[in-house]
Amino acid sequence: MEVKKYNRIFTIVIDSLGVGALEDAADYGDAGTDTLGHISQSVQEFSIPNLQRLGMANLHLLKQVPPVKRPLGYYGKLSEASVGKDTMTGHWEMMGLHITTPFRTFTETGFPPELLAELSARTGRIIIGNKSASGTEILEELAEEEIATGHMIVYTSADSVLQICGNEETFGLEELYRCCEIAREITMKDEWKVGRVIARPYVGRKKGEFKRTSNRHDYALKPYGRTALDALKDAGFAVISVGKIFDIFDGEGLTESNKSKSSVHGMEQTIEIAKRDFQGLCYVNLVDFDALWGHRRDAEGYARELERFDVKLGELLELLQEDDLLLITADHGNDPTHTGTDHTREKVPFLAWSPFMKGHGRLKDADTFAVVGASIAGNFGVEMPEGTIGSSILEQLV
Repeated sequence: MEVKKYNRIFTIVIDSLGVGALEDAADYGDAGTDTLGHISQSVQEFSIPNLQRLGMANLHLLKQVPPVKRPLGYYGKLSEASVGKDTMTGHWEMMGLHITTPFRTFTETGFPPELLAELSARTGRIIIGNKSASGTEILEELAEEEIATGHMIVYTSADSVLQICGNEETFGLEELYRCCEIAREITMKDEWKVGRVIARPYVGRKKGEFKRTSNRHDYALKPYGRTALDALKDAGFAVISVGKIFDIFDGEGLTESNKSKSSVHGMEQTIEIAKRDFQGLCYVNLVDFDALWGHRRDAEGYARELERFDVKLGELLELLQEDDLLLITADHGNDPTHTGTDHTREKVPFLAWSPFMKGHGRLKDADTFAVVGASIAGNFGVEMPEGTIGSSILEQLV
């Protein structure tokens, strides 16, 4: 049977929606984790009719959402071949890169004195913080001091990140970005190399009023090799990003980027893109699931965010044409019932649907996220770059 060639592929990453612990999860302290399953178990009501139609409840047992007799499309689970459980590793692998050396984390110790001394000297600011904390906690603790003194809040998390806070009125956005650019340069050293430096702007003047803004900016490492995105762009196809895809890939392989204010806004942008004519990929990351609910261990908030997503998903489904393909997946887990605030080492869902499809059912689980990029490249007749991993599963989608 001839494999269907799609004109547009929409790939939506529900950031952190894991569906059960990987076989090596215990090595990461994540045995027994299950982001989606534990969310369902933790809340009274949970309504995701469009994900249900696509087979999510057939893929994964949910307390409130029964499986359907005939799902619209195909569904399966993907395992991560790379080491780590962070956003960059997940997305880079999705597009063909196999990460064998994890990015540096400073969760337990904070950043080394030598790193901070260089950052302070080059920015001209005294550094406060230097510990692992949530963004809201660090603001409640130190933002008033930063505003009063001009000191600079530097902190990390369980991710491979160096984050700098700056009040938009007193510190200034341009100054915050300048300091982050310096931090990015410093942390290119192997012993300090973090995946991302993140500018965390906020507003407010006293405790209880601080609020982070949408002017966040990530200074990511460039992918160490060419990805499926580069191959598509070089072959003349559109590669349109929504959300923090631009930051994750440092703009590599993209023809257009759309910054999102929220996950709902990201879906609204995707819906508008679906109304346009283009040939290629629309690649979407919806970060609120991870940033607002997973890291804060808020199962109720996560469930409600999934419901908001599901409403917008229904709007998108109505717009898709015979020669469109929708892929829904995730980049790691972040079980809100687990200990700590870190990502969790989990399998991720893979849902595939097109109005063209006549078949449906369970796909064989894949041993790498890279089947996503390989399938997209294969659809457009583009060779994956040398050194990448993954193989297309398009022939299974009929």
